[in-house]
Amino acid sequence: MEILQGLWEVIVSIFSNSGYAYFFTAEGGGKNLAMICIAFFFLWLGIKKGFEPLLMIPIAFGMLLANIPGANLAVQYHDLDGFRDLIAGRMLDSAGNVCTPGLMDFLYFGVKAGIYPPLIFLGIGAMTDFGPLIANPSSFILGAAAQFGIFFTYIGAILLGFAPNEAGSIAIIGGADGPTAIFVTSILAPAMLPVIAVAAYSYMALVPVIQPPIMKMLTTKKERSVVMGNLRPVSKMEKILFPIVVTVIVSLLLPDAASLVGMLMFGNLLKESGRTERIAKAAQNELMNIITIMLGISVGATTSAESFLNWRTIKVVALGLVAFCIGTACGVLFGKLMYVITKGKVNPLIGSAGVSAVPMAARVSQKVGQEANPSNFLLMHAMGPNVSGVIGSAVAAGILLTLLR
Repeated sequence: MEILQGLWEVIVSIFSNSGYAYFFTAEGGGKNLAMICIAFFFLWLGIKKGFEPLLMIPIAFGMLLANIPGANLAVQYHDLDGFRDLIAGRMLDSAGNVCTPGLMDFLYFGVKAGIYPPLIFLGIGAMTDFGPLIANPSSFILGAAAQFGIFFTYIGAILLGFAPNEAGSIAIIGGADGPTAIFVTSILAPAMLPVIAVAAYSYMALVPVIQPPIMKMLTTKKERSVVMGNLRPVSKMEKILFPIVVTVIVSLLLPDAASLVGMLMFGNLLKESGRTERIAKAAQNELMNIITIMLGISVGATTSAESFLNWRTIKVVALGLVAFCIGTACGVLFGKLMYVITKGKVNPLIGSAGVSAVPMAARVSQKVGQEANPSNFLLMHAMGPNVSGVIGSAVAAGILLTLLR
């Protein structure tokens, strides 16, 4: 009998100290359970629906780990000062309490120190062909137009009571560029990084759902049916000079954007130079994959129930959606303007690709165009505004950092 009682006490002790028991307490277990359900939803989006799986799945799994009670896998700090006692194996959390750094804290250091986003841009540059943009420089206008959603939303966030630095972090979601959103937020408003990152990547993943209704609402079938002519051939010299010239011009104008634009163009130069094939492939594959894993899971680990489940989160998500929708709309409207100026030679749909979700936004332009005209092929034309949007979002980030930091 004593053996059974002792065994029962052991079982009770194990359960009472487990994460399961925490769900039945009044200390917020319900919030953790809600966050775990949200993590399951994002896993479903990434695995079942295929929405940005390379980042959606790591972020969702990091979210799952961060909200398992007792596992201590949530990021405990949002400030580089937390590493002041790193040598002693201690750090300070966001409340100023001494705590022991864990796996996610060390991985998250690359986010807070601004290391991962530029390296992601290096990989993107090594995979990107700027030929369509060089062949049609007017694409720059459409890429710039799609960034207006950022600045409109900044004003809206200010009116809703957010501080200027917070408003800038919220507004950058409109660029539909996850690494840029993380880079800006880690500097301007680190405490808002969980919701900003999740919102940015969620809207990137939902481009095929969000954009088509806006595109169809703002254009006629005749406009959507326009077949654009072939792009001119781009010389090797043009492709080599482009990243160098853009780096110099943008970095001198906006030094705060130099790390993003510089790494983007460096990756592209590795690809186009014809002399660095081995490291260009490393940037495209091994480096890109490793950084994507570390970025995704560490960002997901910041989404603890305490930092994520509140009314401010709802406001941020709503404003982010507004920013993304306005950016898409502005790109399409400028596309319509170019349609009028060129007397029907430009399909306005390519303007929606001015947001920075490469290459998904360009594919959406192609898909909607083919629905209106099965013989239409807009992909390469849409890639011009699309890659221009990548540069534009980095420039917008530099402007926000210059004005708000």
